[in-house]
Amino acid sequence: MDRIASSEVAAMAGGPADALERPRLLVVDDQPVNIQALYQTFSADHQVLMATTGEQAIDLCASKSPDLVLLDIEMPGMDGYEVCRRLKAEAATRDIPVIFVTAHRDEAAETRGLDAGAVDFISKPINPAIVRARVRIHLTLKTQSDLLRKWVYVDGLTGVHNRRYFDERLDTEWSRANRLGTPLSVVLMDVDFFKRFNDRYGHQAGDQCLRRVAAAMKASLKRPSDLVARYGGEEFVCLLSDTPLAGALKVAEEARAHVHALQIEHADSTVVPVITVSLGVCSKPAGPVASAAALLRQADIQLYQAKTQGRHRVCGAELGAD
Repeated sequence: MDRIASSEVAAMAGGPADALERPRLLVVDDQPVNIQALYQTFSADHQVLMATTGEQAIDLCASKSPDLVLLDIEMPGMDGYEVCRRLKAEAATRDIPVIFVTAHRDEAAETRGLDAGAVDFISKPINPAIVRARVRIHLTLKTQSDLLRKWVYVDGLTGVHNRRYFDERLDTEWSRANRLGTPLSVVLMDVDFFKRFNDRYGHQAGDQCLRRVAAAMKASLKRPSDLVARYGGEEFVCLLSDTPLAGALKVAEEARAHVHALQIEHADSTVVPVITVSLGVCSKPAGPVASAAALLRQADIQLYQAKTQGRHRVCGAELGAD
């Protein structure tokens, strides 16, 4: 056995149902004997992914989102230090803890590894009990960190993401879309005459209304990468990666219909006597244009158009160059 292909990962890691219940580890080493040692140490209660090159490791981290990486330093091509630096430089992978597992025992190598972003440093040959204990500690810390990040980025009233999370994701997705030459769309949504609703039915009813509207918006999204967030007050926003204007308009129309289908009474609305929403859509075409701020501005302009044209409708436009 001279190499372990990434296509062998699923077969060696267990079935799909089993994998969902166990922490996912990525073992990166160019020596199959070392991979086998770590696989035998963790396979009983972890899903073990394997890579034999730095490039494979980065691809698997991006596509499989392991909970922790056990990373060798000395590998042909890209060494472990560079792999760690690249993982920490990307928003999608920077929170994955990395433990170096290496034959190096000197202080300089350990310091360099920690400076690259690793959380721990284990020397070969491994002691299985010690490796298991350290992995358990760092998986626990990651779980706690993930919970804290979730609380920071979730709107307490509606349960969807908050403005802070949206702003960070918008910057990330804008950079990605420009780098890959893909479209990106934003949908801004406002609950029609929401102040009148609060005045008539009370703030508790208003809070419940916003929760139901948020759930309807979320139900309109089709892919795990699509995002809905509370933008502020009675405004929500959707971020749709790899989505051109036509697709974004379809999502917005479905969201409008879903909210209308809730049939939440609103006697003071001048549109219809139930809660409705107005939506503004803007899409960045495949080429690099303008800026993320311009995308939001144009979506806001389209939302204003939807309101001035009678509310309970969708308006949209494609973003042009500045």
